[in-house]
Amino acid sequence: MTTQTTSVLDHETRDIIKTTVPVLQEHGTQITKRFYELMLGNHPELKNIFNMTNQRKGDQPKALANTVYAAAANIDNLENILPVVKQIAHKHKSLNIKPEQYPIVGKHLLLAIKDVLGDAATDDIMEAWEKAYGVIADVFISVERDMYQEDLNKVGGWVDFRNFKVVKKVVESDVITSFYLEPVDGEPFPAYEPGQYITVKVNVDGSPYTHLRQYSLSCAPGEGHYRISVKREDGLNGLPDGVVSTHLHANVDEGSILPISAPAGDFFLDQSDHRPLVLMSGGVGLTPMMSMLETAVRTQPEREIIFIHAAQSSKVHAMRDRVTEISEKHANVKSYVVYGSPCEGDACDKEGYIDAEWLGNVVPTNDAAFYFCGPKGFMRAAYQILKTHHVSDADINFEIFGPAEDITA
Repeated sequence: MTTQTTSVLDHETRDIIKTTVPVLQEHGTQITKRFYELMLGNHPELKNIFNMTNQRKGDQPKALANTVYAAAANIDNLENILPVVKQIAHKHKSLNIKPEQYPIVGKHLLLAIKDVLGDAATDDIMEAWEKAYGVIADVFISVERDMYQEDLNKVGGWVDFRNFKVVKKVVESDVITSFYLEPVDGEPFPAYEPGQYITVKVNVDGSPYTHLRQYSLSCAPGEGHYRISVKREDGLNGLPDGVVSTHLHANVDEGSILPISAPAGDFFLDQSDHRPLVLMSGGVGLTPMMSMLETAVRTQPEREIIFIHAAQSSKVHAMRDRVTEISEKHANVKSYVVYGSPCEGDACDKEGYIDAEWLGNVVPTNDAAFYFCGPKGFMRAAYQILKTHHVSDADINFEIFGPAEDITA
C-alpha cells in the first residue's frame, strides 16, 4: 500500500471522514449490526460465507465496527492499518471472498449509516463515505489478489476449495478430536507456516446454508497430511451447540470428504528468531501452539522452548502425552500444565490459573518470543501478565479464535 492510494481522495473528503470518527465511536456497532441485517436480508446467499453464530452473538458486527473506525481514523495514511488489512485479507482469502462482493458490502454499509444516523447523515457525509469506501475496498482487493496469486504459485497450491479425505480420526480428549486430511486427487499440496489455519466447508442436514469455519493446523508442515484438532462446542448461556464442531465430531469419519481452502493466516512462528520461545495456550488454543512446537524442535533443535498449557482438567486436555514425549526427548524443551479444576489423581504443575508470579518463576527472562492462544479471558490475562513482566510489544504474538477483539485494554 502506498500513499498514492489515498491521494485519490481530496482534502475535503478526508476532512469529512475524520469528522465522523466520534460518531462511529458512538454508533459503530449499531451501524454494522444494521449493515448485516440489510445485506443478509437482501443477499441471503451470503449466509454461506458469514458465521451466523458470530452474528447472533454480536461478535461480527463489533469486529467490523472496529475495522471501519480504524480506517476512518487513519484516512490520511491508510498504511497505518496495513497489519489489520493483511490480517483480515487472510480471513477473506480463506473464505474465497471475490472482488465483485465488495460493491454489495459498500452499498449496504452506506444504507446502514444513513438508516442509523438519519438526518445527521448529510449528502456530503454520504458522498464522502462512498468515495472512502471505494478506496478502502480497492486496498483489500489488491492485497487479496496478491495472496491468491501467491497460493497459485506454490507447488500444489490452489484457490477456492479443494476436496480432502479424512484418513484418520483421533479422539484427543472428552471434547477435542483430530482429523487427518489428505487430498482426494492425490496431487501435491503446499506446506504452510506453523500457526496458520484452513477453512473447512460443510453442509449440515437441516441447515439452509453452507457453513465455513477456520481451524488451526495442529501438526508441523511437511508431515504428508494436514491435521485439524476440533473442540466440540457445547451450547452455553442460552447459545446453541456449535453447528460445525458437533457435525464434525458426530458425522465426519475416516473416508469422509471435506472441502478446504488453502492455508492462511498471519499468526505463525518466526523461525529466524533464536531467542527462548515461550508457547502458552488455553483449552483448544493449543492447536497452533502444537504446530509451532513440533516445528521448532525439528528446525531449531538448540532453541530453548517453554510450553505452558492451561485446561480445566485432564479430561479436556488434548495431546498431553505427545508434549510429554517431546519434552522428555528434547533437553531444550520444558513443559508445564496448569489445571483450573483438576480431577482426582490429576498431575499438574499448578492448580488454578496462570499468574504473574508463577510465570516469572518458570520463564526467568522477558527477552524471549512469546506466543499465546486460547479463549478471550485467557488471552486478556496472558497479555496483562506479559506486560507486567515488561515484555516488549514486538515480542508478544497472539491469535484470537473468531472475530478480532481488542484484548489489550
